[in-house]
Amino acid sequence: MDYVVICLVAVLVSALTLFSGFGLGTVLMPAFALFFPLPVAIAATAVVHLANNIFKVILVGKKADWGVVLRFALPGAVAAMVGAALLNLFAGAAPLATYSWSGQTHEVTTIKLVVGIIIVLFALFELIPYFNHLAFERKYLPWGGMLSGFFGGLSGNQGALRSAFLIKVGLSKEAFVGTGTVSSVIVDAARLLVYGVSFYTVHFTGVSDIWSLVLAATLAAFLGAFIGSRLVKKITLRTLQVIVGVMLMLVGLGMAGGIL
Repeated sequence: MDYVVICLVAVLVSALTLFSGFGLGTVLMPAFALFFPLPVAIAATAVVHLANNIFKVILVGKKADWGVVLRFALPGAVAAMVGAALLNLFAGAAPLATYSWSGQTHEVTTIKLVVGIIIVLFALFELIPYFNHLAFERKYLPWGGMLSGFFGGLSGNQGALRSAFLIKVGLSKEAFVGTGTVSSVIVDAARLLVYGVSFYTVHFTGVSDIWSLVLAATLAAFLGAFIGSRLVKKITLRTLQVIVGVMLMLVGLGMAGGIL
């Protein structure tokens, strides 16, 4: 079941990230978190996200505006490293609270609470119409890079903020897609450096089939990216965004409350 759910999510969301506000990591990470501990889910998602974005760079990266990339992605990379360091810190913290519900014991941990709240906030980007039109001027690019990069490093959620800051800088649709993809690769590489070999060694130990599932999800994301790159017409995603937003809201609340 884990292969079916995660691979289907990877194909669908990877295809739609070329056009929509939410990113692959925003939706794929909660899918991983349904089957694995949260640090494992975030780390596994980071691997898939980076590999998929490298593949997308091959498809659409030549249209990137490098001036925008440098102003946005370099501050984002630094902030992503800070967010990733905080993730490592939170992952080792003791539970904040423990309670019993439906015959099971649940723990509210720092990392689940923080990431759960972040997921809920990003879900609002999909549910509240105002945020669909949120955009910032070019002069705020470095700040936007830092903000989206930080949340990318901490929780894997960065797509909606990245789109909000890149959408209004005068880029064509092709340049917008290419610039966002290249920027995402730079941020992913930075956070993976901080997660480091020790992070993966510690948190992936004892988790069966995780690397084979990461590989399957990566290949599924490649397929989705290829399909998305072949979509010529702009597609309307409002209904899908609402569905995704509601699902993310439920997952975020469940995670923050220690249920998931």
